[in-house]
Amino acid sequence: VQLQASGGGLVQPGGSLRLSCAASGVIFSINTWGWLRQAPGKQRELVADITQVDNTNYADSVDGRFTISRDNAKNTLYLQMKSLKPEDTAVYYCNTPSGYWSWGQGTLVTVSS
Repeated sequence: VQLQASGGGLVQPGGSLRLSCAASGVIFSINTWGWLRQAPGKQRELVADITQVDNTNYADSVDGRFTISRDNAKNTLYLQMKSLKPEDTAVYYCNTPSGYWSWGQGTLVTVSS
């Protein structure tokens, strides 16, 4: 299984980014997927997940600002992020919410003026 996250970068506070994660070697459509992040010096945390039937859940810290979605035809997971804050700075990963699959490299999001 390969999970390739992309779309990160440097953005100013209040800005937006859209992350993508391409999955291969796995039956994408039958899994619940999540976006997790790890900030410097902190543990990895789940910020959003989406079930096979598109039910979504969000961490309190991102609820109302982030939107998770999936395209099963493209085996791709997305995370639309808006109103970004400096505390959103982290490496973002896609995986199942429990981190079942091997971790990809993630994509770095830096929110700074």
